[in-house]
Amino acid sequence: MTLDDLRRLDPKKIGSWPIGPKLGALLLLLLLIIFASYWFDWQHQIEQINAEKLKEDQLRTTFLEKKKRAINLPAYRKQLEDIEKQFGALLKQLPGKSEMDALLTDINQAGLGRGLQFELFKPAAAEIQRDFYAELPITIKLTGTYHDIGAFASDIGKLPRIVTLNDIALSAGKGGAGKEGKGGDTLVLDATAKTFRYLDEEELAQQRQAAAKKARKRR
Repeated sequence: MTLDDLRRLDPKKIGSWPIGPKLGALLLLLLLIIFASYWFDWQHQIEQINAEKLKEDQLRTTFLEKKKRAINLPAYRKQLEDIEKQFGALLKQLPGKSEMDALLTDINQAGLGRGLQFELFKPAAAEIQRDFYAELPITIKLTGTYHDIGAFASDIGKLPRIVTLNDIALSAGKGGAGKEGKGGDTLVLDATAKTFRYLDEEELAQQRQAAAKKARKRR
């Protein structure tokens, strides 16, 4: 069929067209219907389907994570119990406020028991409060032999409560240090002993109130 034949076709009499132009017109109409359906309806449905697929993937990932946690829950609980026991054991090594005087006496006795002479034993005027405990620095200066000072440091480490020696400095005493500082000659130990105690409920409540006031001021 020529181009002139196509031009002579009457759009109002499609039923009388030859089979070829009829099929072409039907195909064109079908394409127009498909395009219109996609543009006005299918496009939004496809976007919604893709969004739901993404949501499904996210939910599946969340489900698998929670399933893994559920499977490991007994192990997590056991681990938490172990941590609580360890924390409780460590907390017991921190004295309460009423036990601090006895602890200071223990430190002093540890030095005297080794034959050391205290030239200075000065607890700080105020404690340094941390999250759940307070720290009390004690400036000490004592004299004695190398072995006695070493034994004193060992005794401090064996106390039932936590005490640390910090900022340690050794110097020769009046008698000199001798060979390798090991003889009976006198040494001078300058250090800061730190003791720790846990805060009681009242102190923790005051600490929380102070933190809340600071937060309100920042706002």
